Amino acid sequence: MDFAPKTAIVTGSDSGIGRAIAVALAESGMDVGITWHSDSEGAEKTAEEVRQLGRKAVTVQLDTSDVPGCGDVIDSLAEQLGGVDVFVNNSGTGEGTKFLDLTFDDWSKTINTNLTGAFVCIQRAAKRMVSAGTGGRIIAISSVHEFQPRVGSAAYDTSKHGLGGLIKTLALELGQYNITANTVAPGEIATAMTGNEDVDPASVDRPGIPLGRPGDAREIASVVNFLASPGSSYVTGAAWVVDGGMLQMGPQGGSHITSNDWREV
Repeated sequence: MDFAPKTAIVTGSDSGIGRAIAVALAESGMDVGITWHSDSEGAEKTAEEVRQLGRKAVTVQLDTSDVPGCGDVIDSLAEQLGGVDVFVNNSGTGEGTKFLDLTFDDWSKTINTNLTGAFVCIQRAAKRMVSAGTGGRIIAISSVHEFQPRVGSAAYDTSKHGLGGLIKTLALELGQYNITANTVAPGEIATAMTGNEDVDPASVDRPGIPLGRPGDAREIASVVNFLASPGSSYVTGAAWVVDGGMLQMGPQGGSHITSNDWREV
């Protein structure tokens, strides 16, 4: 409970869930390292929100498919921040290609970005936490597809299943250093990735989700903020599903699907 985080790195924080997380951690008193892949302007907008809260913000480009070079970016950010108490692995990509049509290059890009690159970046952050000796928080943004698959997402589903397994192993190995490791698994969130950026989630009808709507990025950020806090000191190796009840609809969805449309992307 004496963990007092002052610095955080949030990958893929130029928009959407990543931006909401970066701002939430700044509100909790942390300086934040912000990474972007192709949207430098978006990263600067996130940085400005962080700075308006009186916290330091550092931005840098990060391509997690650049293995193992992406680890050097994490080291650079940690140096500029003066350490890393909280590391949030949010960077990711996906594909919409059915298995029989999926090319090896597309498979490799998704696996490298979502899993192998995550391993490299998380390991660099964890080594710094161990060296500092003050504990830490590792949080990976996974997906409901860490638990249930989706047609057209062979590589994505594989990467998210793997990410969940990686984090559980880290919980076993890093606990002795007072470092916790958890995943947060969002369902449909109103962001650019789902085609609902800048949309009020309450205005989008989703009958198949028990809460009846997509989530807001800030609803993911609030869970991450808890896991990054001293109050989560006894939580590790857990997967926090934040999906409005979507995963509970498996059998119900199976009995109420009335066409074969679900077989296509």
